[in-house]
Amino acid sequence: MVSVYLFGKKYEVPESLTIMEAMEYAGYQLVRGCGCRNGFCGACATIYRIAGERELKTCLACSTKVENNMYVATLPFFPLVKAVYDMEKINPSQQIMMQLYPEIYACVGCNACTNACTQGLNVMQYIAYAQRGEYDKCAEESFDCVMCGVCSSRCPAEISHPQVAMLARRLNGKYLAPHCDHLDERVREIEEGKYKELIEELMNKPLDEIKELYNTREIEK
Repeated sequence: MVSVYLFGKKYEVPESLTIMEAMEYAGYQLVRGCGCRNGFCGACATIYRIAGERELKTCLACSTKVENNMYVATLPFFPLVKAVYDMEKINPSQQIMMQLYPEIYACVGCNACTNACTQGLNVMQYIAYAQRGEYDKCAEESFDCVMCGVCSSRCPAEISHPQVAMLARRLNGKYLAPHCDHLDERVREIEEGKYKELIEELMNKPLDEIKELYNTREIEK
């Protein structure tokens, strides 16, 4: 057993548990701040500090094991700035980022966003790409972002990094990435219901089998 402090209150929990499991073990009923439970959705953003250490650490509660004398607080929602735009009316110019997210040019290069990222992304680098209008590079660098918002919670320039990255990926997907005829065909097949039975079959498979299918899938280069 290890001692953890959840929102300031001490609990003794098994050391094998994740932070999320420890919260449930302690009696918390999770209504918000829990989603996929596999480190993909970003809903369980968490900050913690180990007693006696000065460093404030960040993680996802569903995929981080508890440690002895861990002080935990969750960040189930962070109010990001979400610009409103019509993808049919904007273009992948440097000016569009200036118009929608001008705060990215106030970046001081402190790298707090990168240090805080729960996915280990080079956040400051993809913001630099966005500043220069290099949306293809920004899209690639930010591809694994789970929109947890921890980076933004640490930013002195008040940048909404996940939303900047989302815009870059949308611009890249619509205007810059090579057009894929087979993707259009696949969308049409899905709309026609061709894969309905296959999807239902997939939903009934054991989780381990689904993970294996995902990890061994053919990836287009």
